[in-house]
Amino acid sequence: QVQLVESGGGLVQSGGSLRLSCAASGRTFSSYVMGWFRQAPGKEREFVASVSRSGDSTTYATSVRGRFTISRDNAKNTVYLQMNSLKPEDTAVYYCAADRGAFAVRRNEYDYWGQGTQVTVSS
Repeated sequence: QVQLVESGGGLVQSGGSLRLSCAASGRTFSSYVMGWFRQAPGKEREFVASVSRSGDSTTYATSVRGRFTISRDNAKNTVYLQMNSLKPEDTAVYYCAADRGAFAVRRNEYDYWGQGTQVTVSS
């Protein structure tokens, strides 16, 4: 089992940047595919990005591709989400998640979740 704790959220102006971090407990972090999801008020939780176990492969939602970058440091048991050129529509609670299975983009394929960190982008 793995426990996930997100940090780095906050309030930023449109066009600004934030870097989210997700620290994982346990010794098996490198055995998990890691993903970021987000949930805006009144909306369903949606996929943002995922990274393979080694960090060599990534995939992104169309809405963030070219602006967000997911990465991981297996030595530090941490996954990151660098968010640039932020827009008001990026406002949401951001969650990191761990997947024991294959590289995945669907919420129900992830096994463990953090508590989330709020990102608010003002116009």
